[in-house]
Amino acid sequence: MHSLGAEMTHKRSGLLSGLVIGLPAALVGTAALGAAVLFEESLPEAVMSSGGGLSVLLGLSVLIALLVALAIGAVRPRSLLLPPIAALYAGGAVVAGQIAGTAVLVGAKRNTPSAEPGPAVVGDITPANFNTGLQDALTPYRDPLALAWPDWAGVAVAAVAALALVTFRVVRVRRTQRIQEAAEEPKETREPEYRAPFEPAQQPTPKPTADLFTPCKPAKD
Repeated sequence: MHSLGAEMTHKRSGLLSGLVIGLPAALVGTAALGAAVLFEESLPEAVMSSGGGLSVLLGLSVLIALLVALAIGAVRPRSLLLPPIAALYAGGAVVAGQIAGTAVLVGAKRNTPSAEPGPAVVGDITPANFNTGLQDALTPYRDPLALAWPDWAGVAVAAVAALALVTFRVVRVRRTQRIQEAAEEPKETREPEYRAPFEPAQQPTPKPTADLFTPCKPAKD
């Protein structure tokens, strides 16, 4: 019985469901950001010139946070562990996307040195290119202090936005369920109405021995 109750509580918290459904959402965000890094040269110049590409990074970071938050929020989460997990998923997706896009971009240039320089193409996305450029892509993250602040800004925006959105969702679900549980609880039994103690039985009123309409019997001698 104890394990069953614990299992039901665990299911109601949405922790496991949030972990499972949040991961694919983070991977989709990783792929989107990695594609933006890889095909950066193919993006419109007006987009990339805005803030030196910072606006694109921050915009994608917010979208990743929204994607993760919507995925986790869809399971009606109640666990307070999910907001920091959502922040980890969103921030990690930004870091992984930057690493993946940079690795493929660097690997494609190294593996095809004779090719004319130009924007990356879909054919450049190969395991060989990824493995070749992975070490270079990881180098900036080995020394966090040397990492450019815009990169950290993207990670921070994604993590904070996901944390705030999922926290709001968890608080709202917990409040709603608390109200529903309070409404479904059986009403307390009403106290019985006060009744005075039984009064002692009163003797019945004696009937009159003579009736006004009954003629009196003659007295005997």
